[in-house]
Amino acid sequence: MIRIKILIYFVYDFKMTHDVVKSKVNLGMNMFSFLQVGKKQVHFAGTSVAVNKDQSLLLKKGNWLWTELLETEEIYYCKLFFFSQKKLREFLEKHTDQKKETEKESPYFIIRNDAYISSYLNSLSTISEAPTVFMENLLAVKFEELMLYLLQKYGNGFKIYLESLIITETSSFKKILESKIHSNLKLGEIAFLCNMSLSTFKRHFINEYQTSPGKWFQDQRLKKAKETLEEGNLKPAEIYLDFGYNNLSNFSIAFKNKFGINPSEISN
Repeated sequence: MIRIKILIYFVYDFKMTHDVVKSKVNLGMNMFSFLQVGKKQVHFAGTSVAVNKDQSLLLKKGNWLWTELLETEEIYYCKLFFFSQKKLREFLEKHTDQKKETEKESPYFIIRNDAYISSYLNSLSTISEAPTVFMENLLAVKFEELMLYLLQKYGNGFKIYLESLIITETSSFKKILESKIHSNLKLGEIAFLCNMSLSTFKRHFINEYQTSPGKWFQDQRLKKAKETLEEGNLKPAEIYLDFGYNNLSNFSIAFKNKFGINPSEISN
């Protein structure tokens, strides 16, 4: 698991020569992820996002699962820019009004890579050669420059997102679980997104739902499968993979045990 310690500003060139799927990442700081080559997908507690080299992300600190994939090139390259809550608060106090607005909370903000972003990243690479004694002041200037540009480009939506980053909220356990019912994440990965060990997760789950996680997820997925078949557009052979089954036979057996009929009887 990657852990990012609390600093003020920190820039890092992240490069890989192989795919990484669902890597556990603990971000102790909010972070810009400027994707240059490759593809990236991030699973959060309640949602997920996928971007390519034409897009970058501003990510909220927390426990996330990262998938990073090569494309035709033989390298994955992403420039990361971390910044502290303290510096974010200072920026908002200096450059925005103090009237806070609420919007649906999101752990990410998508940034479209453009000519400015390209030039900005080149400038970050240039100052990386500066003496360490000057680096913090230089990064402070570059951070403010970037934030002002994005505030001008994306307007009030970006301001609202920045304000959401400094609001401390604990995600609802049930909200996280219900958002992952139809995902293909393993229990250990969902536990990580809940910031729990697997044993703690299972114990908390049983206290909350009075059943095991495995049985609960199976029941929820089968209910959704039944609803899907009742719509009449798809056959059992077309959906069983979407609901976590490796073959049609296992899906049919579980379905009949749950509802007393074969899934094919609904879709006919």
